[in-house]
Amino acid sequence: MTRRSHTPRDPDFARRCQESCASQPAMSRLFGGKMVSIEPGYCEIHIATQPDFLQQLGNFHGGIVGALADSAAGYAALSLLEPGLEVVTVEYKISFLAPAFGEYLVGRGEVLRSGRTLHFCSADIFAVQNGVEKPVAQMTTTMMAVPDHKK
Repeated sequence: MTRRSHTPRDPDFARRCQESCASQPAMSRLFGGKMVSIEPGYCEIHIATQPDFLQQLGNFHGGIVGALADSAAGYAALSLLEPGLEVVTVEYKISFLAPAFGEYLVGRGEVLRSGRTLHFCSADIFAVQNGVEKPVAQMTTTMMAVPDHKK
């Protein structure tokens, strides 16, 4: 996949995105998500398999897959924003391509079009088993820049 070229509005975007992800209770503490890559307009997050994340057949629950896709796309969008702004999801559509059997999930989010307020993004989710990635879901989403009220 060829990534689009984006220019971040914050030279310290990587630190800000890493800190935001680490402080997000659902992604970091509940799901154990780890941001492994952040670039302008791109983010990759991994979630390791845990028994509580699985369906009765042993594959990841779709809610976990969807949360990962939403977060990967959201942090891709956040990487392009100036300090003092955060992102919220306006809408998304997710398509499940295959059951997510694997040792961990990989979520790769990318900004397809960045505007002043709205950012159109995509996320691809892969299940990794024995070092082999299998595509399991694809999401398109719109993110909106909002003031960071914690600041």
